[in-house]
Amino acid sequence: MKIIASSDYKTCFFHNFKNFLMPILVNNRCIMRICIIGGGLTGLSAAYRLSGTHSVDVLEASAEAGGLLSSSPVRDTFIEQYYHHCFSGDAHLLALMDELGLTADLTWLSGSTGYFSEGHIYPLTTPFEILRYPLLTLRDKFRLGLLTLRAGKYQASSYDDMTADEFILDTCGRHAYESFFAPLLRSKFGDRRHEVSAAWLISRIAIRSDRGPQGERLGYLRHGYQSLITALSDAVQRNGGAIHTGTPARSLEKTEDGTWMVNGTTYDAVVSTVRPSVLTALGGPSLPDIPYQGAACVTLGLSRDVLQGIYWVNVKDEAPYGAVIGHTNFAPIEWYGEHIVYLASYFREDLPEDHEERMITDFCERFGVSRDEIRWHHMTSDTAAGPVYVTGYRNIIPPYEVDGIYCAGMFSPPNYPERSMEGSVVAAQAIVNLITSPEAARD
Repeated sequence: MKIIASSDYKTCFFHNFKNFLMPILVNNRCIMRICIIGGGLTGLSAAYRLSGTHSVDVLEASAEAGGLLSSSPVRDTFIEQYYHHCFSGDAHLLALMDELGLTADLTWLSGSTGYFSEGHIYPLTTPFEILRYPLLTLRDKFRLGLLTLRAGKYQASSYDDMTADEFILDTCGRHAYESFFAPLLRSKFGDRRHEVSAAWLISRIAIRSDRGPQGERLGYLRHGYQSLITALSDAVQRNGGAIHTGTPARSLEKTEDGTWMVNGTTYDAVVSTVRPSVLTALGGPSLPDIPYQGAACVTLGLSRDVLQGIYWVNVKDEAPYGAVIGHTNFAPIEWYGEHIVYLASYFREDLPEDHEERMITDFCERFGVSRDEIRWHHMTSDTAAGPVYVTGYRNIIPPYEVDGIYCAGMFSPPNYPERSMEGSVVAAQAIVNLITSPEAARD
């Protein structure tokens, strides 16, 4: 049944009557049939808010819901396929967790950092460790410290047209740029690193500045963020919504009355959380081609810690990965019974078939790990893991509603100039407000 939504009962009734349909009403409002393309955090958050009062179908191409928050089982718990944590300022995400009854499982932990160069791990968590770091001069450290203190006071978006290169050269100098920042930009953005906006870099520094003497204050769920995905999925289905995994959106077609069909089924509203260019290719509205990059992440179970107790180790030297994340130097090892490490890499073109083996081989050689110390490993990759925040990015962010389709995801305004779980939850709420109360949302 096709239900036409309207805030005016008579309009809704006569529109449906004209099409030989009887409106279904809840609290004097029409129930809409809504399709949500993508079952990641944005899609599930929107489905959670819309289900119960509307008929919701979530279409997820993968075998499991979760998107980039998908997890794999480890012993009696879960581990994310891509590393995740939240921040104390993530008000909307934390409120959602509380609403879903997950607050008791939320643990605040310290995230330590380091830099690997020429066979050595240099801790960079405490002020004393930073002062001892030999690859920056005292002047470099002073200017870098000043930038860190001031980062939160910058209006990051006003630097959208300046490259990160220019900004660092201006604020910290060439030596700090070449010995500290350039390797990080190279490992994260590859050959597009010189196009990356200073807005992204400033935001990145600011969000990572919630630090105490023992490192960043970061949040993590006792059984991983699979708990959040499961809680959202269960709530959607309890509310009568449907989550169709293994079901990609294959086609979009606009109907004569201005609504849209997805895979041949007509909906009163369509929410797309996929990359804008993918939506356009499906038959949706023409949207800017926001640049994306892929990510490949190898997760390993090890018999010992090889990162000297450090959570996040950036790799200065050229390697097939840019960072090594010691998950169990962050979350307690007792949860897993073994040491868990991520190798994080980014790519633009096709991923080489032997990429997992290349990463593991390099890791073993670089960090002195023998193969028999690796108990298990697996790689997950995604060709559209996130936007590349090039200069001028702010001007190509699509609006929440385009030609009758609602768009939200990593490309949305709350995820500029740095994406986060918080931004995805905020974007989801924004489109829910537009769908349910369009006049109020636009005021």
